[in-house]
Amino acid sequence: MIESIAATSLLGYTPVLGPCLRNVSGKQFPRVGVIKAQAMELAKEPNRYTERERFPDSLEDLKPASWPPKNKADNPSLHNPLARQERMGCGWLGAIFEWEGVLIEDNPDFEKQAWLALAEEEGKYPPPPAFVLKRIQGMKNEQAISEVLCWSRDPSQLKRMASRKEEIHQALQGGVYRFRDGSHEFVNVLTRHKIPVALVSTRPRKNLEEAIVAIGIEGVFNVVVTADDVYRGKPDPEMFVYAAQLLQFIPERCIVFGNSNLTIEAAHDAKMKCVAVASKHPVYELTAADLVVRQLDELSVVDLKNLADIELTEFGSTPELEMEVEEEDDQLPPPSAAIDDGFW
Repeated sequence: MIESIAATSLLGYTPVLGPCLRNVSGKQFPRVGVIKAQAMELAKEPNRYTERERFPDSLEDLKPASWPPKNKADNPSLHNPLARQERMGCGWLGAIFEWEGVLIEDNPDFEKQAWLALAEEEGKYPPPPAFVLKRIQGMKNEQAISEVLCWSRDPSQLKRMASRKEEIHQALQGGVYRFRDGSHEFVNVLTRHKIPVALVSTRPRKNLEEAIVAIGIEGVFNVVVTADDVYRGKPDPEMFVYAAQLLQFIPERCIVFGNSNLTIEAAHDAKMKCVAVASKHPVYELTAADLVVRQLDELSVVDLKNLADIELTEFGSTPELEMEVEEEDDQLPPPSAAIDDGFW
């Protein structure tokens, strides 16, 4: 019986031949010390660090492969060292503005009424409820019709219904646009400091350009991105990423100005900072943003530079969190204690 146990135990390991003992029946079996040594060998940690990994010879062994980390804001193709230094400073940044609710006054009821009127024209009953209308805020019309409302997936029908919805919204708007308090002054400040400015909106380009002319700020924006330029709207960050590419800025140096949590989510997904304007939501609902203001003129260029300098994410590395390391030697028993001598 003892010989059978010795031959089949220890996961099928064959006992090492050596000095043996005899039982009363005259059969031989290996010494207990040999089997105990095999058990202790199996109990060892399989992935133990080598001595060089645990105790490096010098500080050179602790450095990563590329040190110091590369700054994404740097452009080695620039032969002017001052220009390269300016790019790596916190003053090298771009501003991306949303249109409605940030620069101009917005009436969210017009958007809801436009969708309800379109549903009635298309014979879609029952009409979309309030929580669905809230969900499609910030989306492209085609995206909302096909993915959320599920009215159609035919491209021609999507384009027709999206165009008709914008016509209804324009009729409700009446072609009247008015700056929000402090927004025009803040845009002028950015222009004086030569900070590039982009405008993004899910409205068609034709409607947006007419609104820009009507309000008298044509030529202010370096880049204008509309629904005609992208495939998806918020919360997808495609609009903001495309605007940053046109401005020729890395996303980490772009600051998005919006007024909803969808904007905050899209900006952070694009690795951009976000300033939330509490125009249609209270301040406490926008705390996920990097900065929350009620009016844009509460900000200064210094605030934007400080915001662009936070965490230095353009280096491609995030700050390491300091964690309390517990001493394992005081908590874990020695390897020899893991084997019960009484069992053998």
